[in-house]
Amino acid sequence: MRKLLGIFIIFIFAAVIILPAVIIEGLSLFRPPVQVQEGRQLVRVYFHQTGTVQILPLEQYIAGVVAGEMPAEFAVEALKAQAVAARTYTLKKIEEARVKPDELHPHADICTDPAHCQAYADDDVLRRRWGLFNYWRYKNKIQEAVRATQGMVLTYQGKLIDPVYHANGGGRTERAADVWGRDLPYLQSVPSPWDKDAPRYQSTVAMTLEDLDRRLGVSLTAVPAASLSPGGGAIKVLERTATGRVKTIKIGGKTFAATELRRLLGLPSTDFTWQVQGDNLIFTVTGYGHGVGMSQYGANGMAREGKNFAEILAYYYRGTRIENR
Repeated sequence: MRKLLGIFIIFIFAAVIILPAVIIEGLSLFRPPVQVQEGRQLVRVYFHQTGTVQILPLEQYIAGVVAGEMPAEFAVEALKAQAVAARTYTLKKIEEARVKPDELHPHADICTDPAHCQAYADDDVLRRRWGLFNYWRYKNKIQEAVRATQGMVLTYQGKLIDPVYHANGGGRTERAADVWGRDLPYLQSVPSPWDKDAPRYQSTVAMTLEDLDRRLGVSLTAVPAASLSPGGGAIKVLERTATGRVKTIKIGGKTFAATELRRLLGLPSTDFTWQVQGDNLIFTVTGYGHGVGMSQYGANGMAREGKNFAEILAYYYRGTRIENR
């Protein structure tokens, strides 16, 4: 009887004391992330997927951009650098929209299409991407990075810069002048050896000659295979940038800027070589993105070596300053 009474008392104790504590501790895993301090600045965001415009607090929007643009597994200092770059880009777009609205989103300051502005990931997307448990951990991590840099932007001679960025520069970033024809003192080429750790540091793209003809409006299928190989004449690099990337190229009698060719063929970057395999052209590509400004994998590599976000930004955007706006 005493034994049963002892078991009963233990059961009651567990039910009244221990079980609620376990439940409360478990629920802490599902607490909302630490909220970013909101300022008064608002941003009009065009969601290209739905064709709608939403007005969001700036810092909330920046957290969504960081989540959409950079892997949450990256070091915190890299996430901070991304937050400052994204905030600078956004405020610059707001300034530009006041003077001349963008033709693609005239009623918004910025859009969620990464090919035109910046990527943005909302909570529904992040839950699917990260899973329920990682969602809270990564969301908190990103919001902490945004909060730690709140209001910080990059300037050059007192003006907001154009803080472009890309996934990885293939070992060295590119000058803005060689990509867009506009020289900016803070967007110069710098070594980025950390890019070699990126999963898409080097990739291949295979394309049939028929598909190439269709995309480019040429007739390579009628050209002898030997002429398609490097040095064969049917495909010839006319000009390279200082970093060795293709700048202009002649294909089947037509001349293309490498940036346009990259868009038409869906190549990861303009740093490529090619070879012929039967009826296919195989492109070997180094790097991912336009190559100008901050390399995101480079930023992560620097952070893992102990550099802070300010040092990362100063390295990729030469001569700039961090200011509070």
